Amino acid sequence: MKITEELVHIPANQAVIEGALRVPPAPCGIVLFAHGSGSSRHSPRNNFVARVLNEHGMATLLMDLLTIEEDRDYETRFDITLLTGRLVTATTWVREQSKAKELPVGYFGASTGAAAALKAAVVGKSVGAVVSRGGRPDLAGTDLAKVTSPTLLLVGSHDYGVIELNEDAFSQLQGIKELVLIPGATHLFEEPGTLEQVAAQAADWFHRHLAVGLASR
Repeated sequence: MKITEELVHIPANQAVIEGALRVPPAPCGIVLFAHGSGSSRHSPRNNFVARVLNEHGMATLLMDLLTIEEDRDYETRFDITLLTGRLVTATTWVREQSKAKELPVGYFGASTGAAAALKAAVVGKSVGAVVSRGGRPDLAGTDLAKVTSPTLLLVGSHDYGVIELNEDAFSQLQGIKELVLIPGATHLFEEPGTLEQVAAQAADWFHRHLAVGLASR
């Protein structure tokens, strides 16, 4: 299977979002990645998940929602409103591209990126699915109760503290939802086989919900 890949630059007011767009033949959807604080589109974990999604017939866009200068500022890393705005801007850009304009959109968020993904899903309203990996969905605040996109929360079974935050956020979500604890995993899913489980769960969730959205068009 030949997957095309290109470096893209997305205007976002005074900033430029740089990303890697990968498109397999006849994709059933496109997943935009919202990275966590201190991470980037070069994250080996998110790149691994993206490759698995590509192999399952989904296009992916890994991108840096913050510029290098912005990422150096600890407070900016936790500016969920800024991250959300950038993700919404990237989504609008994707929907204007010939390769992806007709595809259902999904979000994959990690750490603080999970909150941005959920808030952006509320703004976008037509986001087909959201997956959070070791995320901080609690930072989405009151928007949690407004999320209608099918949402999967993936948390390591040894990620103490974050588990409780996800359980509380899960109780506030109103739509289709699932919370899965990955056995033996800590926050970064560095334990053997745990990231593979994350990728498999994400691929299944996106394929289930994005492919349905494509079929209904």
